Amino acid sequence: MKVHLIAVVAPIRLDPWFRFALARFSKALRKDGPALLRSARVVHGHGGMLATGGMGSQLGVALAALTMIGGFELFRGLELSGKNILTVDHLLMRFGGIVAVNDLSFDAERGKITALIGPNGAGKTTVFNCITGFYKPSGGSMQLTHDDGHSIHLERLNDFRISKLAKVARTFQNIRLFPGMTALENLMVAQHNALMRASGLTVLGLIGAPSWRSAEKHAIDLARSWLERVSLLDRADDAAGNLAYGDQRRLEIARAMCTEPALLCLDEPAAGLNARESAALSELLLSIRADQGTSILLIEHDMSVVMEISDHVVVMDYGVKIAEGSPQAVRDDPKVIAAYLGADEEEAIAVMESGT
Repeated sequence: MKVHLIAVVAPIRLDPWFRFALARFSKALRKDGPALLRSARVVHGHGGMLATGGMGSQLGVALAALTMIGGFELFRGLELSGKNILTVDHLLMRFGGIVAVNDLSFDAERGKITALIGPNGAGKTTVFNCITGFYKPSGGSMQLTHDDGHSIHLERLNDFRISKLAKVARTFQNIRLFPGMTALENLMVAQHNALMRASGLTVLGLIGAPSWRSAEKHAIDLARSWLERVSLLDRADDAAGNLAYGDQRRLEIARAMCTEPALLCLDEPAAGLNARESAALSELLLSIRADQGTSILLIEHDMSVVMEISDHVVVMDYGVKIAEGSPQAVRDDPKVIAAYLGADEEEAIAVMESGT
């Protein structure tokens, strides 16, 4: 939680306990308040609001003492860490003389599904590759903000650190499972960071230490729970390469979710699916948003999926943003229609007016 304005106003009395608590609070706040307040939560005290919880002893003691003294308001103007989990600002990606993404800016809301759409070659996957660290952008910034207010500039991290530290997971246009491993093993691989820590770099795993056995059980339970969520529990021991195409798509999403991401990036997850499979995919993504609270950034050409599940849509064409807004607003935007029809805006308006 970020505190944008701090005020202690209108105390009824300045007795010794109040002066003591206020002095302790001021000292602690000067020392390490900004970092600690990011993890604060709001509770109601006597006569006002108080931020507390998850704080160090100095600041916590001071705030607890202040809570016991009525007649003032503390921390007027508290706000949450922000509604946006991802802020892309003036992103630029060049490949030699080719500008694939040009001055792109958009926000992805926390706990929402944001769709990034556009014709083939618009630069959508390039944006994903920048966000997930496969490409280093030529300019601009990409800031991911966690629930506790901690912000990470993705353009400054290597790809594996974006996954580990920023908690960003992704899938690909082309399925990238381990075909020779079982469905369960694919989901276990996604948890390798936790398993490696628990194994003491394999030593504790070799001797079967309790910490390793506990971590392995947790990883298996998590993998099996996601296999059940994607209706593949009965295929847990089958090789991933032997699964049907739609099953492999769902398995790849389950593998990404086993990393427990804050932001899930899906690159054309409905590609190649039939209508029934697309409907099942939509239900799965909506349940991930509702049950896990995971924010989703989605590239998709299937407009039925986009219109059904998206909260916000960003449209690209030739590397630039041409529109954004609600699915309904974007669907009726002449610029978007022109981009998909390959026509100019006047022709798109004429098509809309004619109703054909």
